[in-house]
Amino acid sequence: ERERARMASLEDEAAEPRALPEQQQVDVVELDGLVVLNIIRHCQEALPSFVTGQLLGLDIGRTLEITSSFPFPSKAEDAEAGGDDDEDGEDYQIEMMRCLRDVNVDSNTVGWYQSTYFSSFIEESCIETQFNYQENIKNCVVIIYDPSRTRATGMALRAFRLTDSFMSLYREGHFTLSSLAEANLATSDVFQELPIKVRNSHMSSALLLELQDECGIKANAADFQRLELHTNPFLEKQMQLLIECTDDMQQESIKLQYYERNSQRQKAAQQQYLAKKKAEKAAKLLKGEAIVEEDLSANPLFKPIQQPSRLESLLIANQMQAYCQQINQFTGQSFAKLFLMQSLNEKAQ
Repeated sequence: ERERARMASLEDEAAEPRALPEQQQVDVVELDGLVVLNIIRHCQEALPSFVTGQLLGLDIGRTLEITSSFPFPSKAEDAEAGGDDDEDGEDYQIEMMRCLRDVNVDSNTVGWYQSTYFSSFIEESCIETQFNYQENIKNCVVIIYDPSRTRATGMALRAFRLTDSFMSLYREGHFTLSSLAEANLATSDVFQELPIKVRNSHMSSALLLELQDECGIKANAADFQRLELHTNPFLEKQMQLLIECTDDMQQESIKLQYYERNSQRQKAAQQQYLAKKKAEKAAKLLKGEAIVEEDLSANPLFKPIQQPSRLESLLIANQMQAYCQQINQFTGQSFAKLFLMQSLNEKAQ
């Protein structure tokens, strides 16, 4: 009997569905060195066009390991093929993942990458794509590579994901002033940047050391390009992009002001209409006539005016903040070089 009771309890435990452990949110992105080279080559070869691609790997604990990648076909290639962009892109993606699976390469989708121009990637198309990825895959990121910034300030490779607060607000689709105030969403709460680590296998490191000796590359050689004082082109372009964002923000502000003026006019017209109906109702009561209640919902005067979405202004503010951070970072390095040159000139004199 004791044995039967133990077996019955085991069967009951097996029949009960066990809750799956909650998936941890990653906070570090670890890129394979070959993936970094593939992304850079794809983005550099496609200039001045922007390109995208798929990231493959797996998440282990709080680390997202990206071990492989492949590029997406560009729109020009799809147009030459004469097919549907969406269907051809999905077929190409499925076929590539099947081929990678056949050769024992990680085929789990962990995000996507795209090239950009001076970090001007914060737009609705990028938000929508990343939202669709995160809706289906919790731990996925977008890798942003900036070729133009790489030439000016060094390697510009960054990893982002949408914040949970922005995801819930974007899922509802209501970006009004009241919804933003209730969610307490700041302009910096759209994207969350994750630190990137580059990992190389021992064989790759050994090959690099061998090539370093064969090519005569000195590991500790001085890089005098870092001392270059000519910073005008980069700052001018950053200021130009910032001015364009300011103009776009002004247009969004004009839309909001237009909505506020129309709302005030509608409220005044509604009060005037209600006062008129109240006077007519009082006159009918004095005459003893029957009063028929009017359905105000059918009156176009009481139809609410649609409030403009604040999503575009939120993204523009986030983009302006990104430009300001780049300008602050670059000018800080430039001032350090200028002070260094000033001290060297004083010692030389």
